[in-house]
Parts: sequence; structure tokens; C-alpha cells
Amino acid sequence: MSRLRIGVLISGRGSNLQALIDAAAKPDYPAEISLVVSNRTDAAGLERARQAGIPHRVVAAADRQTFATETDRLLREAGVGLVALAGFMRILDTGFVEAWCDRLVNIHPSLLPAFPGLHPQRQALAAGVRFSGCTVHFVRVEVDTGPIIAQGVVPVLEDDDKERLAARILAVEHQIYPMAVRLYAEARLSIVDGRVIIAGHEAPEPAALINPSEPFASAPR
Repeated sequence: MSRLRIGVLISGRGSNLQALIDAAAKPDYPAEISLVVSNRTDAAGLERARQAGIPHRVVAAADRQTFATETDRLLREAGVGLVALAGFMRILDTGFVEAWCDRLVNIHPSLLPAFPGLHPQRQALAAGVRFSGCTVHFVRVEVDTGPIIAQGVVPVLEDDDKERLAARILAVEHQIYPMAVRLYAEARLSIVDGRVIIAGHEAPEPAALINPSEPFASAPR
């Protein structure tokens, strides 16, 4: 089986990179990581790539266009078919995003379109939402937009702070990112009128997620 070659862009610890590394280590996974690129020399995720034997490079160019040009060259030389942003904390050059359109995905720790941009967990807590989560989406020029591939939901608890909520969301990120990449690698994703259609996907039975839970809500007054 020919496996899709992935390039992963990181800026930090690389926990979602590790989730993809672990998934790709399974013999039935339809993708492999061919290259990891960081815009920071001190990104801990580079060590994860080294330990997994994955080629890795640092492109620390301050100029956005220079970074895009060099990174694009490296990805194409590695034969990459899909670029996955995994904790990549830099706005990409417009030309890069357009060149990799529909072959560039990102994971964001909120239920987009709610709470785009920086500090989404802080935004969620400030808004008082009862649920938050994460979103895998195709990247477009506008930050944290683009057709949504997958989402995972977590409850927001009464005693949550930013760190506790972020940790709960991150655990779900590690589940849905490899799943979304698998769907892409299996050519099961298509975009129709700005929405992602998943071939062979049956929606779950209608259900309600309620927070606070019904017993609490119906307690004697």
C-alpha cells in the first residue's frame, strides 16, 4: 500500500506531532511523516522527530515570505502530499496557503468558528460556555477558517481554569487529528460548497449533550 507522505510544521512541544507519529507507526495507517519543519530552534518537537528517525529541519527566517519559500522547497523535495500544522504558531504567507490549498490542515483548540485566534481556552471560560473542544480544518488565508473536517467536544467544568480545560481538550486533539489525516489519506474527503463531505460516513444517532446534567437541572427548588 502506498502511503501518503506528510509534512508537519511545529513551533513547540509537538504533542500533536507525537500523536501523528504514534498513528503512523501502525502498519495499517495510510500515511507516514516524511518531514518535520520548525520555525524555532528550541522547539521540543524536534527531539520527538529525531527519536522517531524522521527528517527534521529548522527554518528560522524572520521574514514570512522567506520562511514560506524555503519551507515549500523542503516539503516538495520530500514528496509531501499533505501539510499538517501541529502547534505551529506563525501566520503563513498567503502564497504558501494558496499553493497548498486543500492539502494544508490545522488543529485548533476550540469549536470553530467560536473562539478563533490566540488563547481560545481563555476566551471560552470568559464567555461562560458549557462545552468546548477542538477542530481539524482545511487552512485558508483567514486565520482559523476553512472547511471543518472533524470536531471533538469536552465539557467545561465549574472549577476549570485555562490549564485544566486545555489539558482536557488536548487529549481529544490527540484522537481526532490522526483520524482526520487518515480520512484525507484514504481520499474520503471532498469539499462541496465550503463544507467537507466524508465518503462512507454515517452521522451518529441524534443525541443531546446537556450541561448541567438533567438530574441537577431537575433537582427540587
